[in-house]
Amino acid sequence: MLRKSSLTLSLLLVVVVPLLLFGAGSSRADDRDYGRNGGAVNLLAIVPIPTSDRGTPLVPLRAFDISWVDQATQLYYLGDRSNKSVDVVDAKTNTFVRHITGGFTGVVFNANNTANNDKSGPNGVLVFGPPGRQFLIVTDAPSRVVSINLNNDTIVNPVVFTGGTDAVRADELAFDPQDGLLLVVNNADSPPFATLIKVNQQTGVLTQPQNKEGVDRITFTDATNGAEQPAWDPKTRRFYISIPEVNGPGGTGRTGAVKRINPHTATVEATFLVQDCQPAGLTLGPNQDLLLGCSVVFDTAGNVWDKNNPNSIAAPTQIILDAKTGEVDATVKGVGGSDEVWFNPGDGRYYTASRNNPTGPVLGVIDAERQTLVQIVPTINTAGNTVTATRFPAGTAHSVAVDSRNNHALVPLPANNVFLDPNDASRTCSKGCIAVFGTPNGGDRD
Repeated sequence: MLRKSSLTLSLLLVVVVPLLLFGAGSSRADDRDYGRNGGAVNLLAIVPIPTSDRGTPLVPLRAFDISWVDQATQLYYLGDRSNKSVDVVDAKTNTFVRHITGGFTGVVFNANNTANNDKSGPNGVLVFGPPGRQFLIVTDAPSRVVSINLNNDTIVNPVVFTGGTDAVRADELAFDPQDGLLLVVNNADSPPFATLIKVNQQTGVLTQPQNKEGVDRITFTDATNGAEQPAWDPKTRRFYISIPEVNGPGGTGRTGAVKRINPHTATVEATFLVQDCQPAGLTLGPNQDLLLGCSVVFDTAGNVWDKNNPNSIAAPTQIILDAKTGEVDATVKGVGGSDEVWFNPGDGRYYTASRNNPTGPVLGVIDAERQTLVQIVPTINTAGNTVTATRFPAGTAHSVAVDSRNNHALVPLPANNVFLDPNDASRTCSKGCIAVFGTPNGGDRD
């Protein structure tokens, strides 16, 4: 285990170097309104996963998926597959609050003891409703969506889709509060599809699709490498969804897309193609811009980057797209290999959970107005040990959510002996943790 002083120094060194490389130094501080951001992003704290919660033993966090911050309550939610739960953290005090069970699947293993990502859960999470009348929506396997009343953590009702591939998961999701509609993505089906679900915002009750033939289902017949993160735009009143690859070979194609979905007709209105990017993450930023978190890193020759080939020179990027026209506003160079991405209106930045970045896993920080990379901050992936029924698969830093009230970015990390709390070396990540990143003067609005 690294000592506190050596870890902190090494993290700060890696943090500061990208600032110099990408032109975010002190000479531009006033120009780019760096004052409200308080300087460079670094590790502020960690929230360890406890060994138990209210008498229930918890196993170390190794397998997890998507996360969410409810801005009204400053509570953070994480789909924790290791414990078959949703973990709740207070993002204001950096403390573990509780874990919520909902009959979730957890990690499913294949016959050879490798994890089956397509059949595991929980996966996507989000919260809607005012404090005191909030509901948690969780996606799971097999093709299951669960509504949970957060007043008492009880299940309101589940919805299980039919007509897709047997036993694979429902994955990421987005919510339209104007019409009370969820768009839920089944990424592991072939072809992948998304389903519209009606939500009673007073009771949390989910209404199932009208029939299994798919009256409220949108199938992406040209998607050849799944379908990923959706987003809702209240101005266009449309959903958008990232499609990593269209009409490609099944993982290495250079052409990805964002599709615009009309929730009232359950149809794709437009397909916006992008090159040298397989978008996974998607988030709505200012000026109706969409940040696409490119999951695959291509090289300068347009091939998938091969770290073992000395002639393959990585060209990691993220893309910013105009949601109104589908035009590419900017190609942000210097960070790639992303999964979940998040826009934070509190500091005007995008944050990317980039597990497959060429320099190693990082938290990418992008100025949303200038559309340029500000910084990359190191995170961690764990090594792939032999998996057994009691040893979970290796974990990756692919999930991020941001509290806009204090501008803290929360990144779940699999169990490791590298990250320590910079303020308390006894708080370690040996059982997994939520790493809290931010600036020293993050500007808490409370």
